[in-house]
Amino acid sequence: MAGRPRFSLTTVVLDCPDAHVLADFYRRLLGWEVTYSEPDWVLVRHPDGGTGLSFQSEPGYQAPVWPERPGEQQKMLHLDIRVDDLDEAEAYAVAAGATRAAFQPQDDVRVLLDPAGHPLCLFLH
Repeated sequence: MAGRPRFSLTTVVLDCPDAHVLADFYRRLLGWEVTYSEPDWVLVRHPDGGTGLSFQSEPGYQAPVWPERPGEQQKMLHLDIRVDDLDEAEAYAVAAGATRAAFQPQDDVRVLLDPAGHPLCLFLH
């Protein structure tokens, strides 16, 4: 091979029970736009472009457990979202459909669960 081929990360895909429900949550949370939609797959992206988030409906989806416990569904990834104010951002996210995780490992990070149960972390910039 003469060199490394060009790679460009365009989207991160989250499996979930309903792609449209989860896409709508993240669209509202992040202020992004739906740029492509099919019955079981939706892409949202910042209006200025960049890496997007896609959501794929999976009939057998099982939500991860937070914090992880042996023998239970493990998370495969989580999203880190930088915010200006933790309390304000948490309240907004909860109003949009997130829930606060019972386990909070750090004072300067808020762990929330999106409507499909994926953990997401809000942190100050």
